[in-house]
Amino acid sequence: LMTGARVTGGSDGAAVRIETTQGAIEAGRAVICAGLHADRMARAFGADADFRVVPFRGEYYRIVNQPADLVSRLIYPVPDPARPFLGVHLTKKLSGGFTVGPNAVLALAREGYDRPAFDLRDAADSLLWPGFWRLVARNARAALDEGAASLSRRLYLRKVQRYCPRVQLADLAPWRPGIRAQAVAPDGRLIDDFLFAQGRNTLHVCNAPSPAATSAIPIGAYVVDRLMAL
Repeated sequence: LMTGARVTGGSDGAAVRIETTQGAIEAGRAVICAGLHADRMARAFGADADFRVVPFRGEYYRIVNQPADLVSRLIYPVPDPARPFLGVHLTKKLSGGFTVGPNAVLALAREGYDRPAFDLRDAADSLLWPGFWRLVARNARAALDEGAASLSRRLYLRKVQRYCPRVQLADLAPWRPGIRAQAVAPDGRLIDDFLFAQGRNTLHVCNAPSPAATSAIPIGAYVVDRLMAL
């Protein structure tokens, strides 16, 4: 769905109609996976959406000036159970070469892939959500650390050198960032599991934390069962 799409429900509950800038889409039932706009789409269809999508920008670097056999596999830091973010890790690309990242810093635009990026509505949705400030209070030290590494390439490099010390500052070249659609509960809890919201004729997948999970056939079957029960 395109950003700025106008969303309406069916007039008698028998259909779903979604109006976009490229025309209308109609269906008897619909599964909506809206990613960065999952909370807005759920509310537009009258679903219970007691959460807020807070976008986090993940910044990457491409490793240059290093041999093709720098590493032979993915290298991850030890995960922190209190945080769903993977942390800065080294990835060997199928097309050749390596990337490191991502960090996790607040994005002030849900689709703010270019820096600087600011959207008043997106920023207000995050900053006026009580859960966001509870999240910050609970993770203040980590937030400061991530923010500092975003501003300083040397600090970012330290994260990389914990498990690949031969990488130097000159080896880090900018790479495409990503935006994580992180669902945050009112109490500041980062929702790190599947989250579904149900409308009259719609099922909203509001949080799907892992690419491996989103491609799992049993979870797809679960979604179909939920949809057909509407």
